[in-house]
Amino acid sequence: MNLIQIFKMAIKSITSNKVRSFLTMLGVIIGVSSVIIAVGFAKGSTKNITDSLSTLGTNLININITGRNSNINLSYAQLEQFQQENSDIIASVAPQSSTNGIVKAGNKNRTTAILGTTSDYADINSVTVQSGRFLLGFDTDYNQKVAVVGTAVVNDIYGGANPVGQTIKILGQEFKVVGVLTETENGGASTVDDRVIIPISAATKLNKNAIIRSFSVKAASSDTVDSAVAKLNTFLLKIYKDSDLYRVTNMANVLSTLSTITGTMTAVLAGIAAISLIVGGIGIMNIMLVSVTERTREIGIRKAIGAKKRNILTQFLIEALVITGIGGIVGILIACCVIHFVIGGFKIVPEVYSIPWMLLSFGISLIIGVVFGMYPANKAANLNPIDALMYE
Repeated sequence: MNLIQIFKMAIKSITSNKVRSFLTMLGVIIGVSSVIIAVGFAKGSTKNITDSLSTLGTNLININITGRNSNINLSYAQLEQFQQENSDIIASVAPQSSTNGIVKAGNKNRTTAILGTTSDYADINSVTVQSGRFLLGFDTDYNQKVAVVGTAVVNDIYGGANPVGQTIKILGQEFKVVGVLTETENGGASTVDDRVIIPISAATKLNKNAIIRSFSVKAASSDTVDSAVAKLNTFLLKIYKDSDLYRVTNMANVLSTLSTITGTMTAVLAGIAAISLIVGGIGIMNIMLVSVTERTREIGIRKAIGAKKRNILTQFLIEALVITGIGGIVGILIACCVIHFVIGGFKIVPEVYSIPWMLLSFGISLIIGVVFGMYPANKAANLNPIDALMYE
């Protein structure tokens, strides 16, 4: 009996019990699709975060002053001098002094975030305006009372109308609106759309308690990031005398750490989902054992007319492989549909299809077919022809 005949007999056996065969492969379908969906979601989440961070550039460095009890306040003049002295490795520096306060236009007011910074903030943090302009160097140098507002503020106190050229009261003082920030989070409250940006010099005069608690630095290139970090540490240590009072974060290191964490998360999710593949394999073994019991007389007749042990073994292994193979293919198709129509369709995270994980999960399903199909196949192949013929 050749392999083609054995394959045809295996297919006939599977199709003669369609419902049972479908239920048998259901565990494999769920297992394979779960692995691919879990990995796709994890990788999509990773892509979403890394894309957002990558837009800022790997030459971005963030500094946070963590020593709240320190009586030393960093000034914009110190930062400006530091940048000029190290202009070969540091392209720009943007100090940030943030507070919450009431802004008012006409008879409407709103509590929002008030950020004092410089013109370099837009370039370093990839901030754009949808109308008007951002802050200029002139505004900071000459203490101009100008403001760039977010769309949450525009929608609330200006009724959605373009406020460029109009005035806005910030903590009781009038400022001229020169720009509207590009909307990034649907104008939601407590988001980056809910803020007002003014020159750092104006913020210092407006609020006596306004101090620089963080600033962003853009290295001249990705090659000078390490040198810039070293210079920053030296500069800050000289001022604060204690490295615990500040934190320097390199965006390239953040991306590297994130990649490691999400890689581990992907493996864990895939491992959890893969458990269902093992459960599916146990289901295959149980059904195959039932099939051997039901077809004992058939096996006895075949062995009596000359079928060898390897023929019986091969037939049952092929049945297990066909079931897991079809289940694997269906699982991949279902997973792709879920990723495209659900994860991508509802824009939960970006669509990501991991071909290596698809091939791996399909390969594992075939291995499971062999492993869990081996025992029933071996049991069928070892049946004594006389005992099998007498079986009722």
